[in-house]
This record gives sequence, structure tokens and C-alpha cells, in this order.
Amino acid sequence: VQLQASGGGLVQPGDSLRLSCAASGRTFSTYVMGWFRQAPGKEREFVARIRWSDTMQSYANSVKGRFTISRDSAKSMVYLSMVNLQPEDTAVYFCAAVFQKWTTKADEYDYWGQGTQVTVSS
Repeated sequence: VQLQASGGGLVQPGDSLRLSCAASGRTFSTYVMGWFRQAPGKEREFVARIRWSDTMQSYANSVKGRFTISRDSAKSMVYLSMVNLQPEDTAVYFCAAVFQKWTTKADEYDYWGQGTQVTVSS
């Protein structure tokens, strides 16, 4: 399994960004896909998750209403659309995959992408 995250960058507060995660190596119909982030000096934290089979989603309270997770089965892609970005959203963002488990715990995810940096600064 390979997960390739991309789309990060330097943006100003209030801007939008869309992260992409290319998933390959197997069929993900029985997987839960997650986005996590890790800021300098902090632990990796859950951001959002989506169940591939029925697109059920959930979000961390800190991003609810601003971030949207989605997936495109035809392209085997997972996206994280982010609006109204704030400096506290600055972190390396990772996509991850876990077989069938509806979890927000990073250590329960089986596969990880390499991360993409998001920096929100004026």
C-alpha cells in the first residue's frame, strides 16, 4: 500500500487549500481513510476520517465546519478541503489508512503517507 500526500503550501489566514492523497496498492473499499497533522513539538492529532464504503465522515472539533474530507473512488484519491485556515492549523498533514476500523487513534492506522507541510502565516 502506498499513500502519497500533496497540496500543502504557505497561505495567509483566511485562505483555503486542498490536500490530496493518492492511494494505491489495493482496493480501499473496506478501509477507513484519515487525515492527521503534527505541529512542531506536538503529538500527531486526528483531523478527519472517512469510511470509503459509504463516505461516513467525522472531524476533530477544532476543524469542524472548516475542513471537509472526501474521496474519489474512480481516481483512488482522498481529499481534505480546508477553508478559513488559521495559524494554529500550521502542521505537517498526513493521510493514513486502516482496515475496517472506525478509529481516530493514530497508532491504530496501518498505512501512512509521507506528509505535506501546511503553513498559515501573514
